[in-house]
Amino acid sequence: MEEEGLEGVKEAMRKIITTLAMKNEEIQNFIYSLKQMMQNVEDNSSRVREDLESEFQSLYALLDELKDEMLTKIKQERASRTYELQTQVAACAKALESSEELLEAANQALGTANDHDFVQCDNGTRLPPLAQGQGERQHEPLDGGFHPRTPPAPGPRLPARMPDDNSKIDHYVLEYRKTNFEGPPRAKEDQPWMVVEGIKGTEYTLSGLKFDMKYMNFRVRACNKAVAGEFSEPVTLETRAFMFRLDASTCHQNLRVEDLSVEWDATGGKVQDVKAREKDGKGRTASPANSPARAVQSPKRMPSGRGGRDRFTAESYTVLGDTLIDGDDHYWEVRYDRDSKAFGVGVAYRSLGKFDQLGKTSASWCLHLNNWLQVSFSAKHANKAKVLDVPVPDCIGVYCNFHEGFLSFYNARTKQLLHTFKVKFTQPVLPAFTVWCGSFHVSSGLQVPSAVKCLQKRNSTASSSNASLP
Repeated sequence: MEEEGLEGVKEAMRKIITTLAMKNEEIQNFIYSLKQMMQNVEDNSSRVREDLESEFQSLYALLDELKDEMLTKIKQERASRTYELQTQVAACAKALESSEELLEAANQALGTANDHDFVQCDNGTRLPPLAQGQGERQHEPLDGGFHPRTPPAPGPRLPARMPDDNSKIDHYVLEYRKTNFEGPPRAKEDQPWMVVEGIKGTEYTLSGLKFDMKYMNFRVRACNKAVAGEFSEPVTLETRAFMFRLDASTCHQNLRVEDLSVEWDATGGKVQDVKAREKDGKGRTASPANSPARAVQSPKRMPSGRGGRDRFTAESYTVLGDTLIDGDDHYWEVRYDRDSKAFGVGVAYRSLGKFDQLGKTSASWCLHLNNWLQVSFSAKHANKAKVLDVPVPDCIGVYCNFHEGFLSFYNARTKQLLHTFKVKFTQPVLPAFTVWCGSFHVSSGLQVPSAVKCLQKRNSTASSSNASLP
C-alpha cells in the first residue's frame, strides 16, 4: 500500500512538473512575442518619425515657395501703385514748373516801372514788351538741367535712365513679360508687364517662373526717393527651359494624343482593321501593315524622334516626347487618372523597340503603377522592379540631370522623394509615358522647384561622400 501511495505521489508530481514546464514555455513564448512586438513598434515608430520629418521638410519647402509667391505678388502690386503715384507726381512737377514760368513772367511785368516800357494797345491795355532774346529762350530746369548716364541695371544689363532729380539712385524697377517673338519687342503684346520693384543691387535673378513661352522682354528704370526715371529700351532674351510635346507619330494606335494630353482609346486599332476589311469587301487591295496610310493615326502628326521607325505596338502602350535631353537638368510633371489600370512615367533611349515596355529593357527607366488585379507601385529598369513603400501620388514630378546621371521622381504636390535612379547615360534620352485603360496630362517648361534642387544637392553630396570611401 505504501508503494502504491508513493507511486501515486510521484505521478502527481510528474504531472505538476510537466504542467509547470508547459506554462514556463508558454510564458517564455509570450515574453518573446512581447519583445518582438516591442521591436516592431520601435522600428515602425522610427520609420514613421522619418516619414514625418520628410513630410515636414517638404511642407516647409512648399511653404517657402508659397511665401515667395505671395511676397512677389505683394511687391508687384506695390510697384504698380508706386508707378501710378510717381506718374502723378511727375505730372504735378511739370504743372508746377509751368506755373513758375507764369509767375516769373508776371513778376517781370509788375516790376516794370516806366510807362514807356509798356506798349499802348488799341483798346487802351498796356502790355510788357519781350525782353532781349525772350522769344527764343528755352526754360532751364530749376536744378540746372541733367546729363543722362547709363548705370548698370538689374537682370540683363539694360541702360536705365536717370530720374530728373539729380540725387543719387535709391533703387531700380524691373518689368518683364513673356512673348513668343524674337527680336525687338512689339508695341502690342497680349502678355502684361510684370513688375519687380525695390531692387537695390545692379543684378537681379527672377525665380518661380514657368517657361511656357520662348522669349521674355525686359526693361528697367532707375529711381531716387522722389521720382523715377524713364524706362530703358526693352530687350528680348530667350528662355532656356526644357519644353517638349508628345510625339504623336510614336504613340500606340490605342492612344489618342492631343497636345500634352493622352487618352486610352480601345477602338483605336479595331477601326483600322474594320476599314481594311471594308476595302477588301469592295474588291480593293488592303493596305500593307507598314504602309504610310496605316501609320498615320493623328492629324497632328509631328516629325518622329525615332528616326522613322514604326509606332509602338502590341502591349507597349507607350508614347515619347519630341525633344531629346542631352544636358543640363530638367523637370516636368504628369497628372494621371487614378482609375487607370496601368500607368508609367520615365525616360527612354530613342532606340527603345516598338514592342518594348517601359522598364523592361536596359533602354528605359520608369515608375510603374499597376491597378489590375493587384495594386503595386514600383521603380523599373532592365526588367527588375523595386516595390516602393510610399503613398501613390496623383501627380508625379520627374527630375532629370543628364550630366550627373540623376533621374528622380517626386510627389509633385508635397515634393516628397519617391525614388532615384543613378544612371550613366550613354546617349540622349526622351521623356516616356505609358497608360492602359486611362489617361494623363503632362506639364512641361517648368522651372526646377527649390525643394527639388535642395534634395538633389543633398543626394549629390551624399553620393560623392560614398564614392570617396575606401
